[in-house]
Amino acid sequence: MTERFFLYDDLEDTKTRFVSFMGENQRFDLALVRSDRYYGKQLVLDIQGSRYAIIGTDDLEEEGYLEHAFQLESEDAEELRAFLYEVI
Repeated sequence: MTERFFLYDDLEDTKTRFVSFMGENQRFDLALVRSDRYYGKQLVLDIQGSRYAIIGTDDLEEEGYLEHAFQLESEDAEELRAFLYEVI
Protein backbone atom coordinates (compact mmCIF):
# COMPACT_ATOMS: atom_id res chain seq x y z
CA MET A 1 0.00 0.00 0.00
CA THR A 2 1.31 3.45 -0.88
CA GLU A 3 1.60 6.27 1.60
CA ARG A 4 -1.34 8.70 1.64
CA PHE A 5 -0.51 12.08 0.09
CA PHE A 6 -2.29 14.96 1.86
CA LEU A 7 -2.76 18.28 0.14
CA TYR A 8 -3.37 19.70 3.60
CA ASP A 9 -4.38 18.44 7.02
CA ASP A 10 -5.03 21.45 9.26
CA LEU A 11 -6.82 21.85 12.56
CA GLU A 12 -8.45 25.24 13.03
CA ASP A 13 -10.64 26.88 15.66
CA THR A 14 -13.96 28.03 14.22
CA LYS A 15 -17.03 29.83 15.47
CA THR A 16 -20.33 28.24 14.42
CA ARG A 17 -23.78 29.79 14.66
CA PHE A 18 -26.86 27.59 14.28
CA VAL A 19 -29.99 29.45 13.23
CA SER A 20 -33.45 28.44 12.11
CA PHE A 21 -36.12 30.76 10.72
CA MET A 22 -39.34 30.48 8.81
CA GLY A 23 -39.71 32.16 5.43
CA GLU A 24 -42.91 32.64 3.48
CA ASN A 25 -42.64 29.24 1.80
CA GLN A 26 -40.07 27.23 3.70
CA ARG A 27 -38.06 26.81 6.84
CA PHE A 28 -34.32 27.53 6.84
CA ASP A 29 -32.07 25.52 9.17
CA LEU A 30 -28.54 26.84 8.79
CA ALA A 31 -25.10 26.51 10.29
CA LEU A 32 -22.81 29.49 9.69
CA VAL A 33 -19.14 28.62 10.16
CA ARG A 34 -16.65 31.45 10.58
CA SER A 35 -12.99 30.63 10.11
CA ASP A 36 -9.78 32.22 8.83
CA ARG A 37 -9.60 29.70 5.98
CA TYR A 38 -12.00 31.33 3.52
CA TYR A 39 -10.61 34.88 3.30
CA GLY A 40 -13.41 36.54 5.26
CA LYS A 41 -16.19 34.45 3.77
CA GLN A 42 -18.36 32.07 5.78
CA LEU A 43 -19.26 28.46 5.17
CA VAL A 44 -23.08 28.37 5.07
CA LEU A 45 -24.62 24.92 5.49
CA ASP A 46 -28.29 24.23 4.75
CA ILE A 47 -28.83 21.38 7.19
CA GLN A 48 -32.24 20.26 5.92
CA GLY A 49 -31.35 20.60 2.23
CA SER A 50 -27.89 19.01 2.52
CA ARG A 51 -26.27 21.86 0.58
CA TYR A 52 -23.51 24.30 1.42
CA ALA A 53 -21.59 27.23 -0.03
CA ILE A 54 -18.73 29.52 0.92
CA ILE A 55 -20.35 32.96 0.91
CA GLY A 56 -19.20 36.55 1.23
CA THR A 57 -21.00 39.78 0.42
CA ASP A 58 -19.71 39.63 -3.16
CA ASP A 59 -21.46 36.28 -3.61
CA LEU A 60 -24.73 37.68 -2.26
CA GLU A 61 -24.62 40.34 -4.97
CA GLU A 62 -24.06 37.80 -7.76
CA GLU A 63 -27.31 37.15 -9.59
CA GLY A 64 -28.55 33.56 -9.28
CA TYR A 65 -25.79 32.46 -6.90
CA LEU A 66 -27.98 31.46 -3.95
CA GLU A 67 -30.63 30.02 -6.25
CA HIS A 68 -28.05 27.70 -7.77
CA ALA A 69 -26.04 26.88 -4.64
CA PHE A 70 -29.07 26.01 -2.50
CA GLN A 71 -31.51 25.00 -5.28
CA LEU A 72 -34.02 27.70 -4.30
CA GLU A 73 -36.78 29.51 -6.09
CA SER A 74 -36.08 33.24 -6.46
CA GLU A 75 -38.52 34.28 -3.69
CA ASP A 76 -36.93 31.88 -1.18
CA ALA A 77 -33.44 32.93 -2.25
CA GLU A 78 -34.33 36.58 -1.61
CA GLU A 79 -35.38 35.71 1.96
CA LEU A 80 -32.14 33.86 2.53
CA ARG A 81 -30.14 36.66 0.90
CA ALA A 82 -31.77 39.27 3.17
CA PHE A 83 -30.86 37.23 6.24
CA LEU A 84 -27.29 36.59 5.11
CA TYR A 85 -26.72 40.30 4.42
CA GLU A 86 -27.44 40.84 8.13
CA VAL A 87 -24.93 38.26 9.38
CA ILE A 88 -22.11 38.15 6.83
